[in-house]
Amino acid sequence: MDLNDTLVFVRVAQAGSFSAAARLMGMPVSTLSVRVSRLEQRLGVTLLQRTTRRLRLTEAGQAYLQQAARGLEEIVQAEAQIDAGRHEAQGLLRITLPIDMGDEPLLEILSGYRARHPGVSIELVFSDARLDLVEQGLDVALRAGELADSSLVARQIGQARWAPFAHPDYLKRAPALRQPKDLAQHATLCFSPLGRESWTLMRGKTRVNVPLHSAFAANDMRMIRRLALDAQGVALLPDYVCHREVDHGHLVPLLPGWYARTDPIHLVYPSQRYVPAKLRHFIDEVAPVLSALFER
Repeated sequence: MDLNDTLVFVRVAQAGSFSAAARLMGMPVSTLSVRVSRLEQRLGVTLLQRTTRRLRLTEAGQAYLQQAARGLEEIVQAEAQIDAGRHEAQGLLRITLPIDMGDEPLLEILSGYRARHPGVSIELVFSDARLDLVEQGLDVALRAGELADSSLVARQIGQARWAPFAHPDYLKRAPALRQPKDLAQHATLCFSPLGRESWTLMRGKTRVNVPLHSAFAANDMRMIRRLALDAQGVALLPDYVCHREVDHGHLVPLLPGWYARTDPIHLVYPSQRYVPAKLRHFIDEVAPVLSALFER
């Protein structure tokens, strides 16, 4: 089926003559005539009755014109919408990210993006699993840690350094903490994937394993952060989630230069020939802001 033949028929019928349609379409009359004849042959009916002086639609031609014109208009509207989406950010942007990244600074960044592009709605899918973006219909992922080789496009925007933090009130009543081994004298708040009985801290090429007195352990980083803010002990936390609390004096970074782990942070999205405007603007505008957040 050649929709160009249908388009020619509709334009001829709407213009009322082959010559008028030829002028509108910038095509020879003979080409239009051949295309209409080919359409009639494919359909097995006569659509237009031609005389030297006038053109008349048959009953089949009138019925076909009514449906075909509506269908072509919908195609035109669909292409116009797609074309607008290429240039103007609009539609649903689905973002997946780890559960522990759903913090206020990130949400403020996403709100800023939406304010600039009100035609975009955002859906956040929180999951610590590495979801299949294509299979799940996701546009982009924010991921921490090393990435496996894949067909996805990845843009590193920073890194998360896991370091010790504590509330000033806890530090007032706790022993001095000048070097990693002093942690053995402190109540520690353990994010269990990083260790419950000991922490390994690194500074440059130096690596130290420190036995702990664990006050609390949990596999939820947000819970550990809450306990640290409640002055319950020393916690290993990714530095980017502590910036605001450090600025307001609610958390104090400890043992400068010592880190338990450093995770690269990437924006990841499916490789595609034509990147929609909503995603293109998100990558171009949000990536630099996220880089500033993670690289403070």
